[in-house]
Amino acid sequence: MFNFSANHLFLLSRTEYPSCAVFLLQDLDTQRVYRLYDFSKAQLIRPNVAYCIAGKVNSADKLYLVIESVRPDTRHARSSTVPVPANGAGGVPIA
Repeated sequence: MFNFSANHLFLLSRTEYPSCAVFLLQDLDTQRVYRLYDFSKAQLIRPNVAYCIAGKVNSADKLYLVIESVRPDTRHARSSTVPVPANGAGGVPIA
């Protein structure tokens, strides 16, 4: 086993299995896609949020990237596609 960590990861999909949850996450810097296993099924990873993830690589028969910790990546944020009003106000205009 050895350690791994990655930053600027965004959720592509989550699949629930009886023994674990499997997340597909993409690193937007390198465009790599990682398949990460959460055997505790405790990680809450939301779409459109950048994450820093650390864990272990378990290489018995297959290569498994096992999640140990997840935290929001405050250094990277996905830019919003929603236009910001020119005056900085949002919502419905009041007449």
